[in-house]
Amino acid sequence: MTGGHWIGASKALGRLVPTDLPYPHICDRTVAAEDTVSGQPLQVARWEKARYCAACAAENYQREHPSAPDIRRPKPMPDNESLRDVALAAAARGWHVFPLRPNDKRPAFPDHQAADCTARDPRCRNGHTGWEARATVDPDRIRRGWAETPYGVGIACGPSGLVVVDLDIRKPDQVPPPGCPYPAATNGVDVLAALCEAAGQPVPDGTYTVTTGRGGTHLYFRHPAAGPALRNTAGERGNGLGWLVDTRAHGGYVVAAGSTVAGRPYAVARDLPVADLPDWLAERLAPAPLPPQRPVAVDLPTGRAGAYLDAAINRQLDHLRRAAEGERNHTLYVSAVALGQLAAGGALPVDQAAALLEQAALSIGLTRFETLRTIRSGLAAGAHRPRTVAA
Repeated sequence: MTGGHWIGASKALGRLVPTDLPYPHICDRTVAAEDTVSGQPLQVARWEKARYCAACAAENYQREHPSAPDIRRPKPMPDNESLRDVALAAAARGWHVFPLRPNDKRPAFPDHQAADCTARDPRCRNGHTGWEARATVDPDRIRRGWAETPYGVGIACGPSGLVVVDLDIRKPDQVPPPGCPYPAATNGVDVLAALCEAAGQPVPDGTYTVTTGRGGTHLYFRHPAAGPALRNTAGERGNGLGWLVDTRAHGGYVVAAGSTVAGRPYAVARDLPVADLPDWLAERLAPAPLPPQRPVAVDLPTGRAGAYLDAAINRQLDHLRRAAEGERNHTLYVSAVALGQLAAGGALPVDQAAALLEQAALSIGLTRFETLRTIRSGLAAGAHRPRTVAA
């Protein structure tokens, strides 16, 4: 049969249901036992309409909320071909892209955390490789990646040289954090406008802009060429611009326009060239300077064992210090695995290995939070494969 899809209502109606028509009523229909979770036939009685009949539930909601949009069926999700075009278009702008789970904002790959990496994934043969390191602008890789599956499109902000200001919509039950200067704000647009007014600056909305699935706003900016690498911030946690205003930069990503999340599309609101991040915003988003770091002293054995261990440690630390932008967290993990193996073999105290890695990671701009988490995961993974140093 053609002209429809085997969606849930098809089980009750016994026919394919077109997706371009309103969701059908299944009132007073019986769903066969083999098509129910309980294994028993289900009779959709009149008093259960709102529970089992999606059309009735939608109509009831519309009567109670006459100004709400019709939610009986979300818009069809884009197919893999159109999403591939979205990824190619983003890459043509120089933005590094990677697949998201279909109709979701979580990365599709890798499907595991660093601490659970078994190296079965070919990209993890030399250590766990996360979504940021996998992001690409290579058209051939993009065509292969989106050849069959309608993956959403994620844009890795760090490798793409982007800072994205995320202006959220306030949720009905969302409470402003203590001390919030704008407790009555209903969205991040209002908060950003108030911040600009207080700073005597214009609202920086003359840039490429995306409307999110929930109605929020993403303002795209070029990362400053000079100064420290900017990281993600969360206004609600007090480390960003303000409540309902988050930012995504190094270590963060955004959903590309043309993708959908939970059936809601992300769409271009203003197709303008990406503007430079205003200097005053860059100053506010700059990470706090690190406290003075004391050199880590490591007690090494004498003789050949000490020389070998010293060379092994310095090799990993030098490799980490030379890591390219976008690969630093992955490189930190690989180095932590290597030193974790030595620590597990008794050649190096684990606390000294962690301190050496932390000092090197912070010196290249990684944040303390992601540094400690990655080191912990890498040392734990290395402990499963101890390596000893011959005397």
